[in-house]
Amino acid sequence: QLQLVESGGGLVQPGESLRLSCAASGFSLGVYAIGWFRQAPGKEREGVSSISRSGGITKYANSVKGRFTISRDNAKNTVFLQMNRLKPEDTAVYYCAADPEYYGLEYRYHYWGQGTQVTVSS
Repeated sequence: QLQLVESGGGLVQPGESLRLSCAASGFSLGVYAIGWFRQAPGKEREGVSSISRSGGITKYANSVKGRFTISRDNAKNTVFLQMNRLKPEDTAVYYCAADPEYYGLEYRYHYWGQGTQVTVSS
């Protein structure tokens, strides 16, 4: 079974950057579309960004457009989420999810990681 592991979270100040990684073990990530989701305390999980299997299609939530960039390196079996100009409202647990089908920002991906905490605070 596909296992996803997120890393790269941490505590940063507003305006700083982080790069999250989503790595897969045992399977080639290249055959999966990937979505990044986040969940803040007391809020529903929301889609942040996604990328198709080939990388040719990407999608971003309006709240992160222009600040976050999703990319994938299939040779390294990893998908990245570069987060720039972070804001306190970006604070959440970030999850990556995978599925052979591309679902954009819909909460329909089959495989999920355990999440990594991102905290933006001064």
